[in-house]
Amino acid sequence: MDAVLSILIGIGLSAACGFRVFVPLLIMSLASRASVGHLELAPSFAWIGSTPALIAFSVATVLEIAGYYIPWVDNLLDAAATPTAIVAGILVTASAAGDMSSFLRWSLAIVAGGGTAAVFQGITATARQISSFTTGGMGNPVVATVEAGGSAILSVLAITVPVVAVVIVFGLLFLGARRLFFRRPARAT
Repeated sequence: MDAVLSILIGIGLSAACGFRVFVPLLIMSLASRASVGHLELAPSFAWIGSTPALIAFSVATVLEIAGYYIPWVDNLLDAAATPTAIVAGILVTASAAGDMSSFLRWSLAIVAGGGTAAVFQGITATARQISSFTTGGMGNPVVATVEAGGSAILSVLAITVPVVAVVIVFGLLFLGARRLFFRRPARAT
């Protein structure tokens, strides 16, 4: 059962990486340092809970969130965030997977973690492009706020109630796929 929960935690955190790259890493660092032991990291990933990592994730989170509130810079950040989110998704999934063989850990991390982060990063980048095009960038701060909040909430849920987080992830994927693939054609006037 622990392996399943570890995978669920990894999927939830990797989806959160698709919204914001460093927010899930910061929350993981904080959770691993909590005295109650909210999150147990795989032994080779204990560095995520170290003080230098906590400081680095804090600074990176503040800079990332602030950058997304600057019009047009946010679109440039999306170009860098896409590969970074995939790597972060792989990292958080591998670090959450506790007692697994290395092959299984990294296979799951690459496929489930990297794939989930890539899908959610693609969704957010598309939403930002649509917002930039339709509002001239003026609606992007709203998109940035929703993304940062979604990343934080999903990260906390992934660590505290991973089943709920994964249900939300699959719900968002279902809604996105339904909207993309099952659109009704526009009526002719």
